[in-house]
Amino acid sequence: MANTFTQIYIQIVFSVRHRASLIKDVWRENLHRYITGIIQNKGHKVLAVNSMPDHIHIFIGMKPDASLSDLVRDIKCNSSKWINDEKTKFMKFEWQEGYGAFSYSHSQRGEVVTYIQNQQEHHRKKSFREEYLEFIKKFEIPFDSKYLYDVEKGTTDETKKREGPDNETPIRLPSGLPDTGYPICRWHFRRSAAQHRRL
Repeated sequence: MANTFTQIYIQIVFSVRHRASLIKDVWRENLHRYITGIIQNKGHKVLAVNSMPDHIHIFIGMKPDASLSDLVRDIKCNSSKWINDEKTKFMKFEWQEGYGAFSYSHSQRGEVVTYIQNQQEHHRKKSFREEYLEFIKKFEIPFDSKYLYDVEKGTTDETKKREGPDNETPIRLPSGLPDTGYPICRWHFRRSAAQHRRL
């Protein structure tokens, strides 16, 4: 696109459906490479990809004329098909509905890349659930707990009440990420009646 100059850096985060620990060490690097290929084939730049058994982080430089929701749909659809065709025999692999998408400035790229590369270290002390909530609450992103907790395993109504959007307990930014003092994120929920198709 002539005379168009952009820097759009997005971290995408989503989990395995019901937060099941289905991403295996023996093929996770191949999964990262496969997802990298999907993104690059769409014309975007991959800055970092890393996963834990129950979720994945993807950091990209995004084209300005692309739809983020369409990109996430393509990543989920194609990668889950690859996993089911190549890696799983006794169960069906699915990603969660919805995703988190967080935007960053050029100066924050290195810190976000390092944060994603060090996921294994971070999660020795912190669950994905805790990480997820920290992102949302730190950046003051409105959310409906009944949709957020749809990706959780065995979450009770009492837990939802205790940790829902009205909880004012201060919460820290996930360690290793820059604190800009203002919202730099966007949080997407594709759960309305018009958007019930699975990503």
